[in-house]
Amino acid sequence: MANPNQGPTTGLTPHIAIPDKRGSEAIDFYTKAFGATENMRMPAEDGVRLMHAHLTVNGTSLMMHDDFPEYTGHAMAAPTGVTLHLHVDDTDAWYKRAMDAGASSTLEPHDAFWGDRYAQVKDPFGHLWSIGGPVKGEK
Repeated sequence: MANPNQGPTTGLTPHIAIPDKRGSEAIDFYTKAFGATENMRMPAEDGVRLMHAHLTVNGTSLMMHDDFPEYTGHAMAAPTGVTLHLHVDDTDAWYKRAMDAGASSTLEPHDAFWGDRYAQVKDPFGHLWSIGGPVKGEK
């Protein structure tokens, strides 16, 4: 492979768009909120937006880019209909870290009927994240 950090070559990988020229800010947020590591970033010609970025979040690839309304004729709509799920070891700790980084709560941590400790947050860019893991005291 010419560039091993370009991105994954197998599996299903979320690829999200970030509105309002905030791609670099999103990388900083995902690093603080979810412990993401940045594998690569490709800036756009304007030097502000990102054409492409590849992060690793909780052991999985996340691809992202800034919105480019000049290619579509309009700014992107708010993200809807997709939830990015993180399966973690401690739901409450991951939820708190996301909230401390600037996420907003859409569902506080609770013991869900299917057996997970579960919560949901919305990131500052409009993307919904669910956080689930073992109920406290279970492994």
